Amino acid sequence: MRKLFLSLAFLATLAGHAQSNVQSPTPGSTPFVVPSLHNWTPVSGTLSLSGMKRVTYVGAEAENAARLLSTQLQQLKEQKKSLPITRGAWSKAGDVSLLIVQRQDLGEEGYELNITPVGVKACAQTAQGLVWAVQTLTQLLATQGELPCGTTTDVPEYKLRGFMIDCGRKHIPMSYLYETVRCMSALKMNCLQVHLNDNGFKKYFHNNWDETYAAFRLESEVFPELTARDGYYTKAEFRDFIKWAATMGVDVIPEIDAPAHALAFTHMRPEYGTEEFGVDHFDLFNPGVIPFLDSLYTEYLDGPDPIFAGPRVHIGTDEYSNKRKDATEKFREFTNHYIRLVKKYKKQPVIWGSLTHAKGTTPVDVEGVLMDCWSNGYADPDSMKQLGYQLVSIPDGWVYIVPAAGYYYDYLNTDLLYNHWTPANINGKQFKEHDPQIEGGMFAVWNDVCSNGISCFDIFHRVRPGMQAIAEKAWNTQKALPYAEWAKRVTTVPDYGNILVGELPQAAKGRVLTAVPKPNAPLVFNLEGDKKPYCLDLLGYDKVVEMLVTGDKEERGALLTTNGDTDFYLSDPVTGRIGYSRDGYLFSFDYALRPGEKHLLRFEMTNKATTLYVDGKLRQSLGPDERLAADKQPYNIIRTLSFPLQRTGTYRSKVEYIKVMEKK
Repeated sequence: MRKLFLSLAFLATLAGHAQSNVQSPTPGSTPFVVPSLHNWTPVSGTLSLSGMKRVTYVGAEAENAARLLSTQLQQLKEQKKSLPITRGAWSKAGDVSLLIVQRQDLGEEGYELNITPVGVKACAQTAQGLVWAVQTLTQLLATQGELPCGTTTDVPEYKLRGFMIDCGRKHIPMSYLYETVRCMSALKMNCLQVHLNDNGFKKYFHNNWDETYAAFRLESEVFPELTARDGYYTKAEFRDFIKWAATMGVDVIPEIDAPAHALAFTHMRPEYGTEEFGVDHFDLFNPGVIPFLDSLYTEYLDGPDPIFAGPRVHIGTDEYSNKRKDATEKFREFTNHYIRLVKKYKKQPVIWGSLTHAKGTTPVDVEGVLMDCWSNGYADPDSMKQLGYQLVSIPDGWVYIVPAAGYYYDYLNTDLLYNHWTPANINGKQFKEHDPQIEGGMFAVWNDVCSNGISCFDIFHRVRPGMQAIAEKAWNTQKALPYAEWAKRVTTVPDYGNILVGELPQAAKGRVLTAVPKPNAPLVFNLEGDKKPYCLDLLGYDKVVEMLVTGDKEERGALLTTNGDTDFYLSDPVTGRIGYSRDGYLFSFDYALRPGEKHLLRFEMTNKATTLYVDGKLRQSLGPDERLAADKQPYNIIRTLSFPLQRTGTYRSKVEYIKVMEKK
């Protein structure tokens, strides 16, 4: 249900943009979208949202894009029914027509958009190209309210524009993966790499491998005990997710990381680990390792409807020790074996770049293999290019996020990326733009510090600006605007991230939304003087929640508000104090309600801390909580809160109102 709620909330946000964020198009100017259009030929006139009456399409592959556009236009118009869809060409005023055509100049993903005062025609060679045309139209309508008339032929400069998310060290619910793909699609990013297994560093777990966190996130019927107990994806839902993402123009690349980062496997089969390099390394001299892993790949790749339903599969091969030459040769043999196994199932193999680190004589297949180039020390990009690999630029020094870890980036430097990075830059090694062996560029989120309190909301708060910057520079390497202007205008573009970062509706910006809560009921907010009801899922950072509460005798676990992922308690289940739980963590303030006492509670949320004020006085701020790892290095437990506002739970106290607003 959360996935559906978020999707509907976003579509409502689109309508809010169309009504409250209208920017009249400037005649002759190139309209602003993300990523930027490559060209624009203006003509006089505009096409209003109300002037769009019907969606038509030509070519069976165009139907999916037509349905997507019909739904998004429906929400922009705030109609109960989606716009009618008709198979056939543009034939009357008000038609928005999508056509599959033979146009070599458009490539696999390009599109041509022709906007006139009486209708729109979008052409592409593929269904994916038409999806991108739909997203451009949606952005223009949501930000401008009407379409400027003109023509664009918009073709990406790089084939692959992507994002990698580490789900192994932190469970990312399937609902977040869906919303991430929606955001990627809105920005014309076409590749999501899902890192399905990994483990923490043992220094955070008393230097004990047995205690060190490790997880494999995909259901396995061959090895049921392998599947993570604290969150996983069923095989059916993961296959469905891959197929659905393809309809949004996004290729999901599942990754099983081995032979390093393999603690989830060696926890289950200790005999397959090696003490010499660390128990999170497979012992590649153990004859049982390959048959074990083969059977897992077979489970997901075999049959007429495989779980790994997309065109690519990532086999890991990241950071295996090169301390012994014979082990390095075994690593190369391992890599070659899984490249060929994936090819046997007609999929393109993807690997982490490690073959400079793992120099040797054992041959490793090159033909058709895609390599993530993340470290020039592990894989020198010049050498890998000479060997014949197709390269993905994912340079750790530029595009690695490790939330709240104190190394790499906490948030990407989008100014640096916008002004100085394109996929042709691999950690400072500059290739010629559009080199045919550079497939494209990605960025990554690594959840290295397991159990440090970082939430899914925290992750997406970091991902969103990075996604906007990488989408821009991998589609169009030319800087359409100075960075300051681009960064200002990018915030006006709806990209589904509006919901995941907990934004207020456009109409509520600078104003106060108020709800009168009742136990066990949806929360419905109103603006003063506005009869329209507003339903919120959550409220994000730099926002405020106020409530006037008269305490009563509460049972522990008295739940005031929830959205299914996060719970806010008037009396938490452990201490009986005001607190909140999310992502498996429970955080409590040093404050408890007393029966009969009436207080104004104010909660301020930032990306660093959650702060409680009682009757206008600071009570406590739950900021980073410093701990020491086994090596005496400090790390922090993050205690942030995205306030849940979907519905109420069971409680006895009297809550006269809940108000939400931006933090001044």
